[in-house]
Amino acid sequence: MLRYLVRRTLFMILVLWIVSVLTFVIFFKLPVRDPAQQIAGKGATAEVIANVRHQLGLDQPLLEQYRRFAKGLIPLPGFWLNEQVYYNWTNRVAVWEEMRRDFPYTAVLTFGAAVLWLAIGIPLGIISAIRRGSVWDRAGMVFALIGVSAPTFWLGFLFLWVFHYGLEMFPGSGIPPQESLWGSVLQGRFFLPWLTLAITSAAFYTRMVRGNLLETMSEDYIRTARAKGLSERAVTYRHGLRAALTPVVTMFGLDVGILLGGAVITETVFNIPGIGSYAIRSIFQFNFPGTMGVTVFAAFFIVVANLVVDVLYAYLDPRVRYE
Repeated sequence: MLRYLVRRTLFMILVLWIVSVLTFVIFFKLPVRDPAQQIAGKGATAEVIANVRHQLGLDQPLLEQYRRFAKGLIPLPGFWLNEQVYYNWTNRVAVWEEMRRDFPYTAVLTFGAAVLWLAIGIPLGIISAIRRGSVWDRAGMVFALIGVSAPTFWLGFLFLWVFHYGLEMFPGSGIPPQESLWGSVLQGRFFLPWLTLAITSAAFYTRMVRGNLLETMSEDYIRTARAKGLSERAVTYRHGLRAALTPVVTMFGLDVGILLGGAVITETVFNIPGIGSYAIRSIFQFNFPGTMGVTVFAAFFIVVANLVVDVLYAYLDPRVRYE
């Protein structure tokens, strides 16, 4: 297990390095406007633009520019998102400070939605599998079909129109500047974003749990458990469900990892100042340090989620062993 963890950690570092290289190359190769000209303004002279380019380090060779940015990606004190390199080009605020300010909103959005989609998707999948062919099964599959087919932004606007403008049950989009994060949660400002993410994700979980449980219940060890005289309830929940939920762990880890890197569409629809909204602002403002910081930040959560899921596999499924 130790050898496996070391190997996966080295692979994680390699993936993050590749992500940083690709992000850096794409930024400098895409035919976008000169960031120095964008920051200096429309009426800036060539001398002012050259001065801004020098201050940002954009007049240095490409490899030297990447070396400066790559050094700031090393997760050590004084290196990680170094303020001398990773600062917002438009307001001179450190990227780490802006991400630390916005990340709690993304975390609350992610984990609140995760609780909802697990509470909805897993029970529906179990009921659909146990009562296969019944009206409950058909209702669960209709819900899954609608959830998979409905775009996230459409669901968000639909919930706003119905529950905010129509029924006036929940607050609309946006977080008031004077309101704290937990105050916004208590005011119900996160419920509609949670519901938007939960519906789309719960649909996938319903289909996955149903299919996995139906397949698991036809395995030989399930028939052996029945032959030993165990009740159908014990066979289903003690033996079948544990194996059926193993692939769900993989999907859950990836979903949480991706959303922690920024739920761009949901945060944009509901005007939540999270990591996803910060990434969109950085792109439109040609704020490369912010864009690169968010990209590597999101990649970090994804690879860590993969590592945690792979380790949990050995405990959830006895057939899985790492030598």
